[in-house]
Amino acid sequence: MAAGLGCLAARLAHNAEVTVVAPDRDRSGASNSLTLLRPLRVSRAANGFFFVDGTPTDCVHIAITGLLEQEPDIVIAGINHGGNLGDDVLYSGTVAAAMEGRFLGLPAIAVSLAAPNPTHFATAAAVTERLLLALTAETLPADTVLNVNVPDVAYADLRGFEATRLGHRHKAEPVVASQDPRGRAIYWVGPPGAADDAGPGTDFHAIAAGYVSITPLHADLTRHNTLDSLKAWCQETL
Repeated sequence: MAAGLGCLAARLAHNAEVTVVAPDRDRSGASNSLTLLRPLRVSRAANGFFFVDGTPTDCVHIAITGLLEQEPDIVIAGINHGGNLGDDVLYSGTVAAAMEGRFLGLPAIAVSLAAPNPTHFATAAAVTERLLLALTAETLPADTVLNVNVPDVAYADLRGFEATRLGHRHKAEPVVASQDPRGRAIYWVGPPGAADDAGPGTDFHAIAAGYVSITPLHADLTRHNTLDSLKAWCQETL
Protein backbone atom coordinates (compact mmCIF):
# COMPACT_ATOMS: atom_id res chain seq x y z
CA MET A 1 0.00 0.00 0.00
CA ALA A 2 1.28 3.45 -0.88
CA ALA A 3 2.35 5.45 2.17
CA GLY A 4 0.38 8.52 1.11
CA LEU A 5 -2.84 6.57 0.65
CA GLY A 6 -2.65 4.95 4.07
CA CYS A 7 -1.77 8.21 5.81
CA LEU A 8 -4.62 10.10 4.16
CA ALA A 9 -7.22 7.42 4.91
CA ALA A 10 -6.20 7.25 8.56
CA ARG A 11 -6.34 11.02 9.01
CA LEU A 12 -9.70 11.51 7.32
CA ALA A 13 -11.23 8.65 9.30
CA HIS A 14 -11.21 10.98 12.32
CA ASN A 15 -14.00 13.05 10.78
CA ALA A 16 -15.57 10.91 8.07
CA GLU A 17 -16.47 7.42 6.99
CA VAL A 18 -13.73 6.54 4.52
CA THR A 19 -13.87 3.90 1.79
CA VAL A 20 -10.65 3.26 -0.13
CA VAL A 21 -10.78 1.99 -3.71
CA ALA A 22 -7.32 2.10 -5.28
CA PRO A 23 -5.26 0.54 -8.07
CA ASP A 24 -3.40 -2.60 -7.08
CA ARG A 25 -0.10 -1.14 -8.36
CA ASP A 26 1.54 2.15 -9.29
CA ARG A 27 -0.39 3.66 -12.21
CA SER A 28 1.46 6.94 -12.58
CA GLY A 29 0.74 8.65 -15.89
CA ALA A 30 -2.49 6.70 -16.47
CA SER A 31 -4.39 9.96 -17.00
CA ASN A 32 -8.13 9.51 -17.66
CA SER A 33 -7.85 6.05 -19.20
CA LEU A 34 -10.65 3.55 -18.65
CA THR A 35 -10.16 -0.21 -19.09
CA LEU A 36 -12.67 -1.23 -21.75
CA LEU A 37 -11.28 -4.37 -23.44
CA ARG A 38 -11.19 -6.70 -20.43
CA PRO A 39 -13.12 -7.14 -17.19
CA LEU A 40 -11.82 -5.58 -14.02
CA ARG A 41 -11.25 -7.52 -10.82
CA VAL A 42 -11.65 -6.12 -7.33
CA SER A 43 -10.08 -7.63 -4.22
CA ARG A 44 -10.31 -6.56 -0.61
CA ALA A 45 -7.40 -6.37 1.81
CA ALA A 46 -7.53 -7.33 5.47
CA ASN A 47 -7.83 -3.64 6.41
CA GLY A 48 -10.97 -3.26 4.30
CA PHE A 49 -9.39 -1.37 1.39
CA PHE A 50 -10.56 -2.32 -2.11
CA PHE A 51 -7.91 -2.86 -4.78
CA VAL A 52 -8.64 -2.87 -8.51
CA ASP A 53 -6.47 -4.25 -11.31
CA GLY A 54 -7.05 -1.10 -13.33
CA THR A 55 -6.43 2.61 -13.53
CA PRO A 56 -7.28 5.32 -10.98
CA THR A 57 -10.21 6.34 -13.19
CA ASP A 58 -11.41 2.73 -13.22
CA CYS A 59 -11.37 2.73 -9.43
CA VAL A 60 -13.57 5.80 -9.08
CA HIS A 61 -15.91 4.70 -11.85
CA ILE A 62 -16.41 1.24 -10.38
CA ALA A 63 -16.80 2.56 -6.85
CA ILE A 64 -19.51 5.07 -7.68
CA THR A 65 -21.42 3.18 -10.37
CA GLY A 66 -21.64 -0.27 -8.85
CA LEU A 67 -19.25 -1.31 -6.09
CA LEU A 68 -20.40 0.80 -3.17
CA GLU A 69 -23.85 0.35 -1.69
CA GLN A 70 -24.09 4.05 -0.85
CA GLU A 71 -22.77 6.90 -2.98
CA PRO A 72 -20.06 8.91 -1.22
CA ASP A 73 -20.28 12.63 -0.52
CA ILE A 74 -16.91 13.48 -2.04
CA VAL A 75 -14.03 11.88 -3.96
CA ILE A 76 -10.50 12.53 -2.70
CA ALA A 77 -7.59 11.20 -4.75
CA GLY A 78 -4.09 10.95 -3.29
CA ILE A 79 -1.76 11.48 -1.64
CA ASN A 80 0.30 11.40 -4.82
CA HIS A 81 4.04 10.84 -4.38
CA GLY A 82 5.25 13.95 -6.21
CA GLY A 83 3.68 17.16 -7.43
CA ASN A 84 1.02 17.54 -10.09
CA LEU A 85 1.85 21.02 -11.28
CA GLY A 86 1.13 22.78 -14.55
CA ASP A 87 1.02 20.40 -17.51
CA ASP A 88 1.33 17.41 -15.16
CA VAL A 89 -2.44 17.42 -14.73
CA LEU A 90 -2.86 16.16 -18.31
CA TYR A 91 -1.06 12.92 -17.44
CA SER A 92 -1.81 12.50 -13.75
CA GLY A 93 -3.78 9.47 -12.62
CA THR A 94 -4.46 11.25 -9.33
CA VAL A 95 -6.03 14.27 -11.01
CA ALA A 96 -7.90 11.96 -13.40
CA ALA A 97 -9.43 10.05 -10.47
CA ALA A 98 -10.73 13.30 -9.01
CA MET A 99 -11.98 14.38 -12.43
CA GLU A 100 -13.91 11.12 -12.80
CA GLY A 101 -15.60 11.80 -9.48
CA ARG A 102 -16.62 15.23 -10.77
CA PHE A 103 -17.90 13.71 -14.04
CA LEU A 104 -20.09 11.42 -11.95
CA GLY A 105 -21.59 14.32 -10.06
CA LEU A 106 -19.50 14.53 -6.89
CA PRO A 107 -17.19 17.23 -5.54
CA ALA A 108 -13.59 16.12 -5.83
CA ILE A 109 -10.08 16.93 -4.63
CA ALA A 110 -6.73 15.69 -5.95
CA VAL A 111 -3.88 15.90 -3.42
CA SER A 112 -0.17 15.68 -4.20
CA LEU A 113 2.96 16.06 -2.07
CA ALA A 114 5.25 18.15 -4.25
CA ALA A 115 8.69 16.56 -3.97
CA PRO A 116 10.48 13.82 -5.93
CA ASN A 117 10.82 11.59 -2.84
CA PRO A 118 8.34 13.04 -0.36
CA THR A 119 8.30 12.24 3.34
CA HIS A 120 5.82 14.64 5.03
CA PHE A 121 2.65 12.74 4.18
CA ALA A 122 1.15 13.81 7.51
CA THR A 123 1.31 17.42 6.32
CA ALA A 124 -0.64 16.67 3.14
CA ALA A 125 -3.16 14.61 5.13
CA ALA A 126 -3.69 17.47 7.60
CA VAL A 127 -4.12 19.94 4.73
CA THR A 128 -6.72 17.66 3.14
CA GLU A 129 -8.58 17.28 6.42
CA ARG A 130 -8.69 21.06 6.80
CA LEU A 131 -10.07 21.45 3.27
CA LEU A 132 -12.64 18.73 3.86
CA LEU A 133 -13.90 20.41 7.02
CA ALA A 134 -14.07 23.76 5.23
CA LEU A 135 -16.10 22.22 2.41
CA THR A 136 -18.76 21.08 4.87
CA ALA A 137 -19.59 24.77 5.31
CA GLU A 138 -19.27 25.79 1.65
CA THR A 139 -19.25 23.24 -1.15
CA LEU A 140 -17.24 23.40 -4.36
CA PRO A 141 -18.70 25.29 -7.33
CA ALA A 142 -20.37 22.99 -9.85
CA ASP A 143 -18.04 21.10 -12.20
CA THR A 144 -14.92 22.08 -10.26
CA VAL A 145 -12.06 19.88 -9.11
CA LEU A 146 -9.52 21.23 -6.63
CA ASN A 147 -5.96 20.30 -7.55
CA VAL A 148 -4.01 20.61 -4.31
CA ASN A 149 -0.22 20.52 -4.12
CA VAL A 150 1.48 20.55 -0.74
CA PRO A 151 5.12 21.45 0.01
CA ASP A 152 7.10 18.58 1.51
CA VAL A 153 7.63 20.23 4.89
CA ALA A 154 6.28 19.90 8.41
CA TYR A 155 2.78 21.34 8.81
CA ALA A 156 4.07 24.09 11.12
CA ASP A 157 6.45 25.21 8.36
CA LEU A 158 3.73 25.83 5.76
CA ARG A 159 3.46 29.52 4.90
CA GLY A 160 -0.24 29.35 4.11
CA PHE A 161 -2.69 28.56 1.33
CA GLU A 162 -2.83 30.18 -2.12
CA ALA A 163 -5.44 30.00 -4.88
CA THR A 164 -3.39 29.50 -8.03
CA ARG A 165 -3.54 28.86 -11.77
CA LEU A 166 -1.70 26.11 -13.59
CA GLY A 167 1.79 27.03 -14.66
CA HIS A 168 3.54 25.59 -17.70
CA ARG A 169 6.60 23.42 -18.29
CA HIS A 170 9.20 23.41 -21.01
CA LYS A 171 8.81 20.44 -23.34
CA ALA A 172 9.77 17.06 -21.90
CA GLU A 173 13.33 15.77 -21.98
CA PRO A 174 14.18 13.28 -24.77
CA VAL A 175 13.46 9.59 -24.31
CA VAL A 176 16.28 7.45 -22.95
CA ALA A 177 17.17 4.81 -25.53
CA SER A 178 18.66 1.47 -24.54
CA GLN A 179 18.54 -2.23 -25.42
CA ASP A 180 16.95 -5.22 -23.75
CA PRO A 181 19.04 -8.37 -23.05
CA ARG A 182 18.21 -9.65 -26.55
CA GLY A 183 19.50 -6.54 -28.25
CA ARG A 184 16.12 -5.05 -29.10
CA ALA A 185 15.66 -1.29 -28.81
CA ILE A 186 13.77 -0.05 -25.77
CA TYR A 187 12.88 3.46 -24.71
CA TRP A 188 12.23 5.04 -21.32
CA VAL A 189 10.07 8.14 -21.31
CA GLY A 190 12.28 11.06 -20.31
CA PRO A 191 11.70 13.34 -17.33
CA PRO A 192 9.25 16.23 -17.58
CA GLY A 193 10.51 19.63 -18.63
CA ALA A 194 11.51 22.23 -16.09
CA ALA A 195 9.08 24.95 -15.07
CA ASP A 196 8.65 27.65 -17.72
CA ASP A 197 5.61 29.76 -16.82
CA ALA A 198 6.20 29.74 -13.06
CA GLY A 199 5.72 33.32 -11.95
CA PRO A 200 3.51 34.76 -9.19
CA GLY A 201 0.01 33.33 -9.23
CA THR A 202 1.07 29.92 -10.56
CA ASP A 203 1.11 26.63 -8.72
CA PHE A 204 4.87 26.36 -9.29
CA HIS A 205 5.47 29.71 -7.60
CA ALA A 206 3.30 28.89 -4.59
CA ILE A 207 5.07 25.60 -3.94
CA ALA A 208 8.51 27.15 -4.31
CA ALA A 209 7.53 29.80 -1.76
CA GLY A 210 6.28 27.23 0.75
CA TYR A 211 2.53 27.67 0.23
CA VAL A 212 -0.13 25.04 -0.39
CA SER A 213 -1.31 25.52 -3.98
CA ILE A 214 -5.04 25.12 -4.64
CA THR A 215 -5.98 25.26 -8.33
CA PRO A 216 -9.58 24.97 -9.52
CA LEU A 217 -9.86 22.74 -12.60
CA HIS A 218 -12.67 22.06 -15.03
CA ALA A 219 -13.01 19.68 -17.94
CA ASP A 220 -14.03 22.05 -20.74
CA LEU A 221 -10.98 22.04 -23.03
CA THR A 222 -12.57 24.35 -25.60
CA ARG A 223 -10.43 27.40 -26.43
CA HIS A 224 -13.36 29.78 -26.39
CA ASN A 225 -11.43 32.92 -27.39
CA THR A 226 -10.50 31.25 -30.69
CA LEU A 227 -13.98 30.14 -31.74
CA ASP A 228 -14.89 33.26 -33.70
CA SER A 229 -11.65 33.30 -35.69
CA LEU A 230 -11.97 29.57 -36.35
CA LYS A 231 -15.54 30.03 -37.62
CA ALA A 232 -14.33 32.71 -39.99
CA TRP A 233 -11.45 30.53 -41.16
CA CYS A 234 -13.84 27.62 -41.80
CA GLN A 235 -16.18 29.83 -43.87
CA GLU A 236 -13.34 31.31 -45.91
CA THR A 237 -11.13 28.29 -46.54
CA LEU A 238 -13.15 25.08 -46.23
